[in-house]
Amino acid sequence: MQDYKRAFIDFMVEAGVLAFGDFTLKSGRKSPFFMNAGAYVTGDQLHRLGLAYAQAIHEAFGLEFDVVFGPAYKGIPLSVVTCMGLSELFGKEARYCADRKEAKDHGADAGQLLGAQLHDGDRVVIVEDVTTSGKSIDETYPKLKAAADVEVVGLMVSLDREEVGKGGVMSAQGEIQNRYGFPVASIVSMSDVVQALDGTVITPEIKAAIDAYYARYGVN
Repeated sequence: MQDYKRAFIDFMVEAGVLAFGDFTLKSGRKSPFFMNAGAYVTGDQLHRLGLAYAQAIHEAFGLEFDVVFGPAYKGIPLSVVTCMGLSELFGKEARYCADRKEAKDHGADAGQLLGAQLHDGDRVVIVEDVTTSGKSIDETYPKLKAAADVEVVGLMVSLDREEVGKGGVMSAQGEIQNRYGFPVASIVSMSDVVQALDGTVITPEIKAAIDAYYARYGVN
């Protein structure tokens, strides 16, 4: 495992973003772990988050893109700090763009999107915290294509939960790749998390709960 991935896992735990216990997800599944990117709240945390996304995007997709797009709401700060991280690490000047849940009907920035305007031919990287069902991409991808004839280079998420998506066969990330034709990558996966934390943060009891969860919802 690369050093930056191990450091990112420790960072998620330290920031209270990744927690272990008994959680009910939006899907209704009972999960022994939960990731909440909304817990990144300090300047240092957001700085480190942007650097992690930038490093992972560079590794997975390269730097041949123009815009970092963040679906509302958590994707908005993600897109901003990722652009900052790309500039700091690689001298890459990407533009940030995000969507609104409801279109703004007044002012110079009226419309469905905020941040940079999208243009035909723009190459876009989407950033999200985690993808469980793919619902947010189903909502935001049409907005991107309606705004301009853009090319989505890929989707980067913090954590690959490595569980089946809505179809019940392949992962949510795999379903998105099949549906839209662009690659999906993550900074770390739950396999990485277990490898890094087993025997410390992940106690034998937590490990047993995780194993039981993946016996039911894991990707074969």
